[in-house]
Amino acid sequence: MTFAPHRGLDRRLFVAGTLAAFAIGSAHAQGDWPRGQSIRLIVPFTAGSGTDIVARLVAERLGPALQTTVVVENKPGAGGTLGAAQVAKSPADGYTLLVHSAGHLVNPSIYPNLSYDTLKDFAGITPMASLPNVLVTSPGKFADVKDLVAQAKAKPGGFNYASAGNGSATHMNAEVFRLAAGIQAQHVPFRGTPEAMTEVMGGRIDWFFAPMVSALPLIKDGKLKALAVGTGKRSSVQPELPTTVEAGVPGSEYLFWVGLFAPAKTPKPVVDRVQAEVAKIMAAPDLKDRLDKLGAEPFTMPSAQFDKFLADETAKSARVVKAAGIKVD
Repeated sequence: MTFAPHRGLDRRLFVAGTLAAFAIGSAHAQGDWPRGQSIRLIVPFTAGSGTDIVARLVAERLGPALQTTVVVENKPGAGGTLGAAQVAKSPADGYTLLVHSAGHLVNPSIYPNLSYDTLKDFAGITPMASLPNVLVTSPGKFADVKDLVAQAKAKPGGFNYASAGNGSATHMNAEVFRLAAGIQAQHVPFRGTPEAMTEVMGGRIDWFFAPMVSALPLIKDGKLKALAVGTGKRSSVQPELPTTVEAGVPGSEYLFWVGLFAPAKTPKPVVDRVQAEVAKIMAAPDLKDRLDKLGAEPFTMPSAQFDKFLADETAKSARVVKAAGIKVD
């Protein structure tokens, strides 16, 4: 006896087979990623900034680890929002990633019309390094932190301070310090760290919380004077420098970090692969030595933990923005 196949059963088997083939093909594609295609790391700040320096240190090792080319592209402007917007709108395929700093989490509080959602439109891959900001001035302007605070209090609003852009980590560090010290001064945002340091060296800007990785050569050359570091502990590369807390301003510590992000919906296997490779890179003794010489430290965590960290730090940043009255016209 011969039975005719049931059409409904045939259709279900066909659909199931198609879905299985698609799943296998998709998994195979993700497993083969990046398939020799180059990867772009978008840095939303100028070349020579702390974020840029860390990005390039990682890129030169991430390429060989993934057996492809990793290219760093600088897209500065608007406090790091231009580059972030570009990545948010990029395909979620792992070939366009964002290297941003702690300032990424400040932007939702100061730019009400962002074209992206900082938390929903990005997948956090991992932080990569923490970088102390160092409070710098032109030589001879201030004797120490206490002198700076005393002069600023004696002349409210009579001094100015730089940042690498509204909402950047350098801006937030300065605001945390200013609020803790109880002083008033004028904020002057620049396109990036190099431009801000140039104005400080020329004496046109009174102080700047510069990333140590960027400022260290100028400090050693005597072109900038370092007064203190903005972190909660001293820097290994300049251990003689006190923290701003040790220098008499309690509550002024600020964590400046640089991290790696992907567009939301990037396949988890891709995110996990990049996270694992970056963690290996940052743990390499020779890279740690290079970071030590720049005053930076490796700082990594699993992507799920990083996402929680991002949510918590976004809330903290919002409180600082409100307390400092930061607004962007």
